[in-house]
Amino acid sequence: MTAMTRRGLFRSAAGASAMLLAASVTACDAAGPAADSGEPSAAAETSTITVFAAASLEESLTKAGGLFTDANPQYELSFNFDSSGTLKTQIEEGAACDVFISAGQLQMNQLDAEDTTGDNVDSLDFIDSASRFDILENKVALAVPEGNPKGIEGFDQLAELLRAGDVFMAMGNADVPVGQYTQAILEFYGLDEAALAQAGCITYGSNVKEVTSQVSEATVDCGVIYQTDAFSAGLKVVDEATADMCGQVVYPAAALREAPNPDGAAALLEFLRGEEASACFEEVGFTPLAEA
Repeated sequence: MTAMTRRGLFRSAAGASAMLLAASVTACDAAGPAADSGEPSAAAETSTITVFAAASLEESLTKAGGLFTDANPQYELSFNFDSSGTLKTQIEEGAACDVFISAGQLQMNQLDAEDTTGDNVDSLDFIDSASRFDILENKVALAVPEGNPKGIEGFDQLAELLRAGDVFMAMGNADVPVGQYTQAILEFYGLDEAALAQAGCITYGSNVKEVTSQVSEATVDCGVIYQTDAFSAGLKVVDEATADMCGQVVYPAAALREAPNPDGAAALLEFLRGEEASACFEEVGFTPLAEA
């Protein structure tokens, strides 16, 4: 082999070694900060907060929740929206839950060992009583389908139409807060719910969203829902129930005593008291009751 050939081979080998070294350094630079930091990835740092909330909160709470996770990327939210009665039963049966927001005091009372109303007949102890507060107020509304074919103008007229058997109304089941408020309205007017149902004047929904859908689809002449659900569905409200008719519609919120994520529950509840969350609730017609 000539000296020229030997020098060429040496240069080729040296060049290859240099390229391998450069590639190695580049790879180390790319991986170095993450590898050297000893910090877990963002995915590993994220923890889930499980929220059980009344169906009437779906739109506004989902929006507020998005603002919360934007400001607190270490958390993600998992929502379970349904009737407060169904959610209460799921919690009682052991479902994992961090925060419960009910559309009525009854369902929260039934889970709270410090209840003084007598609602907690089974002496259940699921609620962190110290975390409980009233977060929102809503209104019970009489809503009608587009065009209001029956010409319903208010609760007084509805009561007369029900007595005459000349209307088909949707309401919530007895275990649903909006259904319980409607029962109070029927009692206020001296109407017999069972007789009206048997006469075909009443149909039921398992939560307020089902009742709202029946009105939206015009399968009924009217429905008793919340003002906020009527707003979200674009329905016309012809009347609002007074406190004398069904009491105040107040939503309590609390962390669970054995919340899987107690820190996350506390952080979310604190956020929901604040201005950003309150604005989301006010957009659909809620009245915020709590301040951070």
